[in-house]
Amino acid sequence: MAPIYQLRIDLAGAKPPIWRRILISSVDTLYDLHCAIQNAMGWTNSHLHSFESGDSSYGMADVEDEFDEFETLDEKRYTIAHLLSYEGDTLLYVYDFGDDWEHKIKLEKIITEKINNPLPRCIKGKNACPPEDVGGLWGYYGMLEVLRDPDNPEREEYLEWLGGKFDPEYINLEKINALMSEGCIDFW
Repeated sequence: MAPIYQLRIDLAGAKPPIWRRILISSVDTLYDLHCAIQNAMGWTNSHLHSFESGDSSYGMADVEDEFDEFETLDEKRYTIAHLLSYEGDTLLYVYDFGDDWEHKIKLEKIITEKINNPLPRCIKGKNACPPEDVGGLWGYYGMLEVLRDPDNPEREEYLEWLGGKFDPEYINLEKINALMSEGCIDFW
């Protein structure tokens, strides 16, 4: 049996912190990890992404990207264990090169005993993920400021765009794990 990794995924720069703790097989590919992050954070897999470790970049090697100055290694050819070997190891995951959502991934624990729940699985987290296309962290914080002000003329536009409501502290592990069990939304 391959070891199971307990990973903590933090949205870099978020205050208050936005993070998820997931369990995933060490032999899953980086693409599988990408899918797990998408579901755990609440993203929709509608933008380019990459994993950064040392001087190497891993991602969708078959997609042309005007932002990519260096060779991108195919994320489907590398397992998570290729980049994370020891507790405390980290790597960077960047999603949406326009909004630039940077996620720090840390290998917290290597589990060698059998887990009876399906993997990948989100076991804990804190705070809601920002909505897609909000304009990065600065855009997200601006949106939250508008939503807190009932007199702001932009408030109704945001509420309509968000589907009527948004609670920045809400996280639903049951829904996240249901999404994780379905796999990746394959936008590309």
